[in-house]
Amino acid sequence: MKNESANQLINYILHLADNALILGHRNSEWCGHGPVLEQDIAITNISLDLIGQARNFYQYAAKLINESSPDLPGKAEASEDSLAFLRDNREFKNCLLVEQPNGDWAKTILRQFLFSGYQFYLYQELQHSINQQLAAIAEKSLKEVTYHLRWSSEWVIRLGDGTAESQRRMINAIDELWMYTGELFSNTEYELSLIDLGIAFDSGGLQPPWEEKIKEIFAEATLPYPEKVFTQTGGKDGTHTEHLGYILADLQFMQRAYPGSEW
Repeated sequence: MKNESANQLINYILHLADNALILGHRNSEWCGHGPVLEQDIAITNISLDLIGQARNFYQYAAKLINESSPDLPGKAEASEDSLAFLRDNREFKNCLLVEQPNGDWAKTILRQFLFSGYQFYLYQELQHSINQQLAAIAEKSLKEVTYHLRWSSEWVIRLGDGTAESQRRMINAIDELWMYTGELFSNTEYELSLIDLGIAFDSGGLQPPWEEKIKEIFAEATLPYPEKVFTQTGGKDGTHTEHLGYILADLQFMQRAYPGSEW
């Protein structure tokens, strides 16, 4: 693979890893604060699944980075730890959706549902990538994401078709989060360069099945499906909301305070 294509592949892998890491960290903030013990454990387990996915992607990205520039004088070897804990805000390529604050339980559930739906269809396609390592990670992760999507779908229905208060909170969550969903289906330069190679897949092609799934669950939950709204983008190219900076300050503190710590 030529250097340019290798760099684009690394960027794409980091994008996948960053999505999983940041949402996993967000969900972990609920540990000990869930509405009931069973759901506290469930959201914590989903956090662990996502962080496990991130580790797989980071390990692969680190391998490619080290192979692309071996034995440079003074160059520290890349690792899953350095990629997660020593990159700055603008170097992260996660979607804006996953860095949004938890808010109440309804907002956390909706964020998980919207993103799990996207991950589900993405990993379905990615398991057929000609890149065998990506395909293997996607195939393993798909089993976890299938559960994430089912769990969050059930909660969307429970809250949307529950009390007047729970439905109001779900509608508020839709109003706050929907503007960030369009970015999931916009292709970046690094994605476009890999589509023709059969490594990545057109994000826009994931939107129709995703919308069908969202509409199905919203209808059962008696929730309105939003009209088109202005889409906030930029995260996939490193332009983030202020929320990511606070996440990284928390997430990266130990590594920066005690250099050389390992996951």
